Amino acid sequence: MADNTTTKSFLFTSESVTEGHPDKMCDQISDAILDAIFEKEAALEADGYVSPQSKTPACVDDVRCAIETFTTTGIITVMGEVRTQAYVDVDAIVRDVVREIGYTGSEMGFDAETCAVANYMHPQSPDIARGVDESHESKHGQSEEGDPYDRIGAGDQGVMFGYACNETSALMPMPIYLAHRLAERLTKVRKDTTLPYLRPDGKTQVTVRYEDDKPVAVEKILISTQHAADVELAQIRADLIEHVITPVFAEEGVSWEDAEIFVNPTGRFVVGGPMGDTGLTGRKIIVDTYGGMGRHGGGAFSGKDATKVDRSAAYAARWVAKNIVAAGLADRAEVQFAYAIGVARPLSLLVETFGTEKVPVEKIEAAVREVFDLRPGAIIDALDLRRPIYRKTAAYGHFGRELPEFTWERTDRVDALKAAIQ
Repeated sequence: MADNTTTKSFLFTSESVTEGHPDKMCDQISDAILDAIFEKEAALEADGYVSPQSKTPACVDDVRCAIETFTTTGIITVMGEVRTQAYVDVDAIVRDVVREIGYTGSEMGFDAETCAVANYMHPQSPDIARGVDESHESKHGQSEEGDPYDRIGAGDQGVMFGYACNETSALMPMPIYLAHRLAERLTKVRKDTTLPYLRPDGKTQVTVRYEDDKPVAVEKILISTQHAADVELAQIRADLIEHVITPVFAEEGVSWEDAEIFVNPTGRFVVGGPMGDTGLTGRKIIVDTYGGMGRHGGGAFSGKDATKVDRSAAYAARWVAKNIVAAGLADRAEVQFAYAIGVARPLSLLVETFGTEKVPVEKIEAAVREVFDLRPGAIIDALDLRRPIYRKTAAYGHFGRELPEFTWERTDRVDALKAAIQ
């Protein structure tokens, strides 16, 4: 009998960028300011500080931030809304971040010491604050008595997605996971002077062939990196293959020898960073998440405190999806939440498993509702999100990195999900 089955084959590509990419510079600056505010506010709270003007005590729970950064040739502008008792030196923070990235002189195209820094941050709107500080449920008698998580409303409306799959050890899609590792390695060999002619700006891209929704081969690898003017493309290509591509793929145990390699396809990448392109907070949200494999709600993360569900609920969605896959309930899981500004409880919850579920999806969804409390206050406490942890998230992905600060990467609800399925 003839075999009438067909194999579904397709290519999927994801990109990453280095910390010197102008958009990522802005993400890191916004999150570094957020970290500084959390750190200073916590210190003031510990000291019992009370504002002499407002008579309001310092409290890290009361911090609200939505910080945006913009950069172009020779200038960085910081904007946004903030509520805090703390004073932070924005100018110094900006210059520290730019210096640590590596923009330290005219030969780099940008200089941390001489660039202009403009600060246009202002207080948070009281209309937003009133919905977050006292939720719809608490205002209308719909909260459980003594339940602190019904008090905090979502900081904005919107939809958030989380995704996980069993393609890699980090339960991330292979294309974005490999692209991030290449970008990290590109920065490492620049900073440790293995390749001293490299400059901070760079991008990576990996194309993977899938058959029946499983990754089977790496087909194309692209690295574009800023470099000194006196280096030939042939040397850059040979060095990147030896010092970036080979060690990354060896560490991940992925074959790449048959892949087509592209290095600086225009032939020259000397002008980079803010001199080559403007940068803006939140303009690399697909790089921040799943590389396009899995949907995105549209809200950026960097510069926002955790009452902004754009950030905290997206982290929680990853946490939920990763625990579903780690529990063996599905090979792929995408989770969606929706929120209304000022309302604590999610308006909706959806679990999608793309036909890979091992038990009925309705049971998985019911288990998620039982095991996870997805009100913003509960998410913040469960994932310990009122801490200065955010600068680390602002380059090389918010997901799929096994760092102690990345609490949303824990698979600590696996047993509870399995028990709820029974």
